[in-house]
Amino acid sequence: MATVLLVRHGRSTANVAGVLSGRTAGVDLDAVGRSQATRTAERLAVVPLVAVISSPLERCRHTAQVIAEHQGDAPVQLEPGIVECDYGQWQGRPLTELAQEPLWKVVQTQPSKAVFPGGESMAAMQARSVEAIRRIDAALEAEHGTGAVWVAVTHGDIIISVLADALGMDLDLVQRLAVNPGSVSIVRYGAARPAVLATNTDAGDLAWLRDVTAAGDAPVGGGAGPATADRAPS
Repeated sequence: MATVLLVRHGRSTANVAGVLSGRTAGVDLDAVGRSQATRTAERLAVVPLVAVISSPLERCRHTAQVIAEHQGDAPVQLEPGIVECDYGQWQGRPLTELAQEPLWKVVQTQPSKAVFPGGESMAAMQARSVEAIRRIDAALEAEHGTGAVWVAVTHGDIIISVLADALGMDLDLVQRLAVNPGSVSIVRYGAARPAVLATNTDAGDLAWLRDVTAAGDAPVGGGAGPATADRAPS
C-alpha cells in the first residue's frame, strides 16, 4: 500500500514551558519549532507527496503548512482522528506537577490501563489514531497507486501509538519509542503486514522514497535495501 511519513510538529511554546498542552488552543511553534518545520519540509521536498494531512491543532497545522509550501503550495487537509490525546483534567498542567500523580506511573509502565480524568484512555487514543492512519493510507493507495507517499503531521503520543501498532508491540511497551519534535518516521502498510522503515529521524536523504515499490514478502537475510548507500533511511 502507500507509504506514510509520520511527522511530529516542531517544538511548541508549551514544550519549552514544560506544560502538557493537550488540545489547548493557541499553542504554537516557537522559533526552534519553526526552524524544525523548515528543516523537515526541506527533507521532504525531494519526495512528491500525494497528500499533506494534519491534526487540527495550530502547532501541527503550521508545521504542515511549511511542508505544503515546499510541495508547491499543496493543500493541507485536517484530520480529527489524529488530534492530540484528550488529557482531560491533566491538560494545561506542568509536567513536574503531573509526575507526582499516581496515574503518572501507570502512563509510564501500563499505558493500556491509563485513563486521563475527564479525558480519554490511551487505548482509545491508539485505536482512533491507527484507524485514521490506516483508513487514509488505504484511500490514497486506491487513488494514487502503491507508490504513493503522503505525510501525516501529528503529535508525539499519536505517533508512538501508530508505530507500536505497526511494529506489533503491546501498548504497554509504547514508552520505549522516542519521537522528537520535527522528526520523521516512515511506515508502509503491506498486504501481509506493515513495514516500519524508519523512526524518529531528523536528518538524511529521503530521495529513495520516490522509488518505493509495493511491499511484498520480507526478504530473508534483510535484502539489498535502496539502490545506493546515500539513499538509505537515516
